[in-house]
Amino acid sequence: MAPIARRESRQQPASGPLRSNRVAMDWDDVRVFLAIARNGSMRAAGRALGLSQPTIARRLASFEAASGGPTLFDRLPDGLRLNAAGEQLISVAESAEDAMLTLERRRAAASPVLSGTVRVSTGECAAGFLARCLSGPTTTALPSGITLELVEARQSANLARREADMALRHQPPDSGDYYVSKAGTFACALYRRRGAEASAWITYTEEQAHYEPARWVQQQIEKTREPVALRASSMLMHLEAIRAGTGRGVLPCYVGDGHPLLERVTAPIPEIAAEYWIIVHRDLRRSACVRAVIDWIKALFAEQRDVLAGVV
Repeated sequence: MAPIARRESRQQPASGPLRSNRVAMDWDDVRVFLAIARNGSMRAAGRALGLSQPTIARRLASFEAASGGPTLFDRLPDGLRLNAAGEQLISVAESAEDAMLTLERRRAAASPVLSGTVRVSTGECAAGFLARCLSGPTTTALPSGITLELVEARQSANLARREADMALRHQPPDSGDYYVSKAGTFACALYRRRGAEASAWITYTEEQAHYEPARWVQQQIEKTREPVALRASSMLMHLEAIRAGTGRGVLPCYVGDGHPLLERVTAPIPEIAAEYWIIVHRDLRRSACVRAVIDWIKALFAEQRDVLAGVV
Protein backbone atom coordinates (compact mmCIF):
# COMPACT_ATOMS: atom_id res chain seq x y z
CA MET A 1 0.00 0.00 0.00
CA ALA A 2 2.87 2.38 0.64
CA PRO A 3 3.80 2.76 -3.06
CA ILE A 4 0.19 3.73 -3.86
CA ALA A 5 0.27 6.41 -1.18
CA ARG A 6 3.47 7.85 -2.58
CA ARG A 7 1.99 7.86 -6.06
CA GLU A 8 -1.15 9.68 -4.86
CA SER A 9 1.02 12.25 -3.05
CA ARG A 10 2.83 13.10 -6.26
CA GLN A 11 -0.48 13.67 -8.05
CA GLN A 12 -1.78 16.21 -5.51
CA PRO A 13 -1.99 19.78 -6.86
CA ALA A 14 0.32 22.43 -5.49
CA SER A 15 -1.16 24.25 -2.54
CA GLY A 16 -0.01 27.76 -3.70
CA PRO A 17 0.82 29.71 -6.87
CA LEU A 18 3.91 28.93 -8.86
CA ARG A 19 6.84 31.12 -7.89
CA SER A 20 9.55 32.58 -10.08
CA ASN A 21 12.97 33.90 -9.19
CA ARG A 22 12.74 36.52 -11.94
CA VAL A 23 12.44 40.16 -10.88
CA ALA A 24 9.68 42.11 -12.64
CA MET A 25 11.03 45.06 -14.65
CA ASP A 26 9.52 48.52 -14.13
CA TRP A 27 9.19 50.88 -17.11
CA ASP A 28 10.24 53.81 -14.93
CA ASP A 29 13.50 51.99 -14.19
CA VAL A 30 14.15 51.70 -17.93
CA ARG A 31 13.62 55.45 -18.31
CA VAL A 32 16.14 56.11 -15.54
CA PHE A 33 18.70 53.76 -17.11
CA LEU A 34 18.41 55.56 -20.46
CA ALA A 35 18.51 59.02 -18.86
CA ILE A 36 21.75 58.19 -17.03
CA ALA A 37 23.25 56.77 -20.22
CA ARG A 38 22.31 59.92 -22.15
CA ASN A 39 23.25 62.48 -19.50
CA GLY A 40 26.31 60.90 -17.92
CA SER A 41 25.41 61.26 -14.24
CA MET A 42 22.63 60.63 -11.76
CA ARG A 43 22.27 64.32 -11.03
CA ALA A 44 21.85 65.24 -14.70
CA ALA A 45 19.44 62.34 -15.23
CA GLY A 46 17.43 63.56 -12.24
CA ARG A 47 17.18 67.04 -13.74
CA ALA A 48 16.07 65.60 -17.07
CA LEU A 49 13.36 63.46 -15.47
CA GLY A 50 12.38 65.76 -12.61
CA LEU A 51 13.45 63.21 -9.97
CA SER A 52 15.72 63.45 -6.94
CA GLN A 53 19.18 61.89 -7.00
CA PRO A 54 18.27 59.27 -4.33
CA THR A 55 15.28 58.23 -6.43
CA ILE A 56 17.51 57.92 -9.50
CA ALA A 57 20.00 55.78 -7.53
CA ARG A 58 17.19 53.54 -6.23
CA ARG A 59 15.71 53.12 -9.70
CA LEU A 60 19.10 52.25 -11.19
CA ALA A 61 19.70 49.64 -8.49
CA SER A 62 16.26 48.16 -9.23
CA PHE A 63 17.00 48.05 -12.97
CA GLU A 64 20.38 46.42 -12.43
CA ALA A 65 18.76 43.80 -10.16
CA ALA A 66 16.09 43.07 -12.77
CA SER A 67 18.81 42.77 -15.42
CA GLY A 68 20.58 39.99 -13.57
CA GLY A 69 22.64 41.82 -11.01
CA PRO A 70 25.81 43.14 -12.69
CA THR A 71 26.47 46.86 -12.61
CA LEU A 72 25.76 48.54 -15.93
CA PHE A 73 27.88 51.67 -15.45
CA ASP A 74 31.47 52.38 -14.52
CA ARG A 75 31.61 54.91 -11.69
CA LEU A 76 34.08 57.62 -12.71
CA PRO A 77 35.11 60.85 -10.93
CA ASP A 78 33.13 62.93 -13.44
CA GLY A 79 30.05 60.71 -13.63
CA LEU A 80 28.84 57.37 -14.92
CA ARG A 81 29.77 55.65 -18.16
CA LEU A 82 28.13 52.59 -19.68
CA ASN A 83 30.21 49.44 -19.37
CA ALA A 84 30.03 46.43 -21.68
CA ALA A 85 27.01 44.96 -19.89
CA GLY A 86 25.17 48.27 -20.12
CA GLU A 87 26.02 48.75 -23.78
CA GLN A 88 24.36 45.42 -24.57
CA LEU A 89 21.06 46.68 -23.14
CA ILE A 90 20.88 50.11 -24.79
CA SER A 91 19.27 49.13 -28.08
CA VAL A 92 16.71 46.89 -26.36
CA ALA A 93 15.91 49.59 -23.79
CA GLU A 94 15.46 52.17 -26.55
CA SER A 95 13.10 49.83 -28.40
CA ALA A 96 11.10 49.42 -25.18
CA GLU A 97 11.13 53.20 -24.77
CA ASP A 98 9.80 53.73 -28.30
CA ALA A 99 6.99 51.24 -27.69
CA MET A 100 6.01 52.71 -24.32
CA LEU A 101 6.11 56.30 -25.59
CA THR A 102 3.94 55.36 -28.56
CA LEU A 103 1.49 53.73 -26.16
CA GLU A 104 1.48 56.82 -23.91
CA ARG A 105 0.92 59.19 -26.83
CA ARG A 106 -1.90 57.13 -28.28
CA ARG A 107 -3.52 56.66 -24.89
CA ALA A 108 -3.44 60.44 -24.36
CA ALA A 109 -4.84 60.99 -27.84
CA ALA A 110 -7.72 58.61 -27.18
CA SER A 111 -9.16 60.72 -24.34
CA PRO A 112 -12.02 63.01 -25.48
CA VAL A 113 -11.92 65.02 -22.24
CA LEU A 114 -11.02 68.73 -22.53
CA SER A 115 -9.21 68.75 -19.21
CA GLY A 116 -5.52 68.52 -18.34
CA THR A 117 -2.14 70.15 -18.87
CA VAL A 118 -0.62 70.81 -22.29
CA ARG A 119 3.12 71.46 -22.20
CA VAL A 120 4.40 73.80 -24.92
CA SER A 121 8.12 74.23 -25.60
CA THR A 122 9.04 77.55 -27.18
CA GLY A 123 11.30 80.57 -26.98
CA GLU A 124 10.98 83.53 -24.63
CA CYS A 125 9.32 85.81 -27.17
CA ALA A 126 6.52 83.42 -28.16
CA ALA A 127 6.06 82.23 -24.58
CA GLY A 128 5.47 85.82 -23.47
CA PHE A 129 2.93 86.35 -26.24
CA LEU A 130 0.96 83.22 -25.32
CA ALA A 131 1.10 84.05 -21.61
CA ARG A 132 -0.34 87.51 -22.06
CA CYS A 133 -3.07 86.22 -24.40
CA LEU A 134 -4.46 83.87 -21.74
CA SER A 135 -6.42 86.82 -20.38
CA GLY A 136 -5.15 89.82 -22.33
CA PRO A 137 -6.61 91.85 -25.21
CA THR A 138 -8.06 88.92 -27.12
CA THR A 139 -11.46 87.38 -27.78
CA THR A 140 -9.98 83.90 -28.25
CA ALA A 141 -10.25 81.82 -25.08
CA LEU A 142 -8.55 78.58 -24.16
CA PRO A 143 -11.04 75.99 -22.82
CA SER A 144 -11.28 76.41 -19.05
CA GLY A 145 -10.34 72.81 -18.27
CA ILE A 146 -6.92 73.11 -19.90
CA THR A 147 -3.81 74.30 -18.07
CA LEU A 148 -1.14 75.71 -20.37
CA GLU A 149 2.44 74.90 -19.32
CA LEU A 150 5.01 77.05 -21.13
CA VAL A 151 8.62 75.85 -21.15
CA GLU A 152 11.19 78.35 -22.38
CA ALA A 153 13.88 76.33 -24.12
CA ARG A 154 16.54 77.34 -26.62
CA GLN A 155 17.01 73.71 -27.66
CA SER A 156 14.17 71.89 -29.37
CA ALA A 157 12.29 69.56 -27.03
CA ASN A 158 12.14 65.91 -28.05
CA LEU A 159 8.44 65.54 -28.82
CA ALA A 160 8.74 61.80 -29.43
CA ARG A 161 9.93 61.36 -25.83
CA ARG A 162 7.13 63.59 -24.49
CA GLU A 163 9.54 66.27 -23.22
CA ALA A 164 6.72 68.52 -24.41
CA ASP A 165 3.33 67.93 -25.99
CA MET A 166 4.00 70.46 -28.73
CA ALA A 167 6.52 73.09 -29.78
CA LEU A 168 6.37 76.57 -31.28
CA ARG A 169 9.61 77.11 -33.19
CA HIS A 170 11.23 79.36 -35.79
CA GLN A 171 11.77 76.50 -38.25
CA PRO A 172 9.89 73.30 -39.05
CA PRO A 173 11.77 70.04 -38.44
CA ASP A 174 13.66 68.45 -41.31
CA SER A 175 12.26 64.99 -40.55
CA GLY A 176 10.10 63.05 -38.13
CA ASP A 177 6.48 61.97 -37.77
CA TYR A 178 5.11 65.44 -37.01
CA TYR A 179 2.13 67.60 -37.80
CA VAL A 180 3.53 71.03 -38.77
CA SER A 181 1.62 74.25 -39.38
CA LYS A 182 2.84 77.82 -39.74
CA ALA A 183 1.38 79.99 -36.97
CA GLY A 184 2.56 83.42 -38.10
CA THR A 185 5.34 86.00 -37.91
CA PHE A 186 6.59 88.38 -35.22
CA ALA A 187 7.88 91.70 -36.54
CA CYS A 188 10.79 93.33 -34.70
CA ALA A 189 11.99 96.94 -34.61
CA LEU A 190 14.52 99.15 -32.84
CA TYR A 191 13.30 100.84 -29.64
CA ARG A 192 14.54 103.32 -27.03
CA ARG A 193 13.12 105.02 -23.98
CA ARG A 194 10.71 107.74 -25.05
CA GLY A 195 12.57 111.07 -25.33
CA ALA A 196 15.97 109.58 -24.44
CA GLU A 197 19.05 109.91 -26.64
CA ALA A 198 20.03 106.30 -25.97
CA SER A 199 23.05 106.26 -28.25
CA ALA A 200 24.53 103.04 -26.86
CA TRP A 201 23.42 99.57 -27.96
CA ILE A 202 21.68 96.71 -26.15
CA THR A 203 22.41 93.34 -27.72
CA TYR A 204 22.87 89.63 -27.07
CA THR A 205 25.84 87.78 -25.63
CA GLU A 206 28.76 86.55 -27.72
CA GLU A 207 27.36 83.00 -27.50
CA GLN A 208 24.17 84.28 -29.16
CA ALA A 209 25.93 86.25 -31.90
CA HIS A 210 24.36 83.95 -34.52
CA TYR A 211 20.84 85.17 -33.68
CA GLU A 212 19.38 87.28 -36.48
CA PRO A 213 18.68 90.30 -34.21
CA ALA A 214 22.21 90.08 -32.79
CA ARG A 215 23.71 90.01 -36.28
CA TRP A 216 21.64 93.02 -37.35
CA VAL A 217 22.66 95.00 -34.25
CA GLN A 218 26.31 94.11 -34.85
CA GLN A 219 26.06 95.56 -38.35
CA GLN A 220 24.65 98.79 -36.88
CA ILE A 221 27.43 98.91 -34.28
CA GLU A 222 30.01 98.67 -37.05
CA LYS A 223 28.27 101.43 -39.03
CA THR A 224 27.70 103.86 -36.16
CA ARG A 225 30.80 102.95 -34.10
CA GLU A 226 28.73 103.59 -31.00
CA PRO A 227 29.38 101.57 -27.83
CA VAL A 228 27.58 98.51 -26.47
CA ALA A 229 26.07 99.29 -23.08
CA LEU A 230 24.78 95.79 -22.35
CA ARG A 231 25.02 92.24 -23.65
CA ALA A 232 22.29 90.07 -22.18
CA SER A 233 20.87 86.65 -22.98
CA SER A 234 17.22 87.45 -22.23
CA MET A 235 14.66 89.63 -24.00
CA LEU A 236 13.34 90.68 -20.58
CA MET A 237 16.81 92.03 -19.69
CA HIS A 238 16.87 93.95 -22.98
CA LEU A 239 13.44 95.39 -22.27
CA GLU A 240 14.39 96.55 -18.79
CA ALA A 241 17.63 98.17 -20.00
CA ILE A 242 15.86 99.96 -22.87
CA ARG A 243 13.05 101.09 -20.57
CA ALA A 244 15.62 102.54 -18.17
CA GLY A 245 17.27 104.54 -20.97
CA THR A 246 20.50 102.53 -20.94
CA GLY A 247 20.52 102.25 -24.71
CA ARG A 248 18.52 101.19 -27.75
CA GLY A 249 17.85 97.67 -28.88
CA VAL A 250 15.67 95.31 -30.87
CA LEU A 251 12.35 94.10 -29.46
CA PRO A 252 9.32 92.31 -30.89
CA CYS A 253 6.78 94.94 -31.95
CA TYR A 254 4.07 93.40 -29.79
CA VAL A 255 6.32 94.16 -26.78
CA GLY A 256 7.74 97.53 -27.76
CA ASP A 257 4.61 99.11 -29.23
CA GLY A 258 2.54 98.25 -26.19
CA HIS A 259 4.96 99.78 -23.68
CA PRO A 260 4.11 103.38 -22.68
CA LEU A 261 7.74 104.32 -21.94
CA LEU A 262 9.16 103.14 -25.27
CA GLU A 263 9.22 104.59 -28.76
CA ARG A 264 10.25 103.14 -32.09
CA VAL A 265 13.46 104.26 -33.72
CA THR A 266 12.84 102.29 -36.93
CA ALA A 267 10.01 100.70 -38.85
CA PRO A 268 9.75 96.89 -38.55
CA ILE A 269 12.97 95.34 -39.86
CA PRO A 270 12.09 92.64 -42.45
CA GLU A 271 15.35 90.69 -42.21
CA ILE A 272 14.86 89.91 -38.52
CA ALA A 273 11.15 89.07 -38.59
CA ALA A 274 10.62 85.79 -36.71
CA GLU A 275 8.44 83.06 -38.20
CA TYR A 276 6.80 80.55 -35.88
CA TRP A 277 5.68 77.01 -36.64
CA ILE A 278 3.43 74.73 -34.59
CA ILE A 279 4.98 71.26 -34.28
CA VAL A 280 3.17 68.27 -32.76
CA HIS A 281 3.83 64.54 -32.92
CA ARG A 282 1.14 63.02 -35.14
CA ASP A 283 0.09 60.55 -32.44
CA LEU A 284 -0.72 63.42 -30.07
CA ARG A 285 -2.43 65.64 -32.62
CA ARG A 286 -5.60 63.61 -32.09
CA SER A 287 -5.66 64.46 -28.37
CA ALA A 288 -8.65 66.69 -27.58
CA CYS A 289 -6.56 68.96 -25.33
CA VAL A 290 -3.71 69.28 -27.82
CA ARG A 291 -6.13 69.99 -30.68
CA ALA A 292 -7.74 72.70 -28.57
CA VAL A 293 -4.37 74.38 -27.91
CA ILE A 294 -3.42 74.17 -31.60
CA ASP A 295 -6.71 75.83 -32.57
CA TRP A 296 -6.23 78.47 -29.85
CA ILE A 297 -2.71 79.37 -31.02
CA LYS A 298 -3.82 79.59 -34.65
CA ALA A 299 -6.74 81.83 -33.70
CA LEU A 300 -4.47 84.08 -31.60
CA PHE A 301 -1.99 84.59 -34.42
CA ALA A 302 -4.84 85.40 -36.81
CA GLU A 303 -6.62 87.75 -34.43
CA GLN A 304 -3.41 89.54 -33.34
CA ARG A 305 -1.90 89.67 -36.83
CA ASP A 306 -1.63 93.49 -36.97
CA VAL A 307 -0.19 93.71 -33.44
CA LEU A 308 2.44 91.11 -34.25
CA ALA A 309 3.23 92.80 -37.58
CA GLY A 310 3.80 96.17 -35.86
CA VAL A 311 0.96 97.92 -37.68
CA VAL A 312 0.41 101.28 -35.95
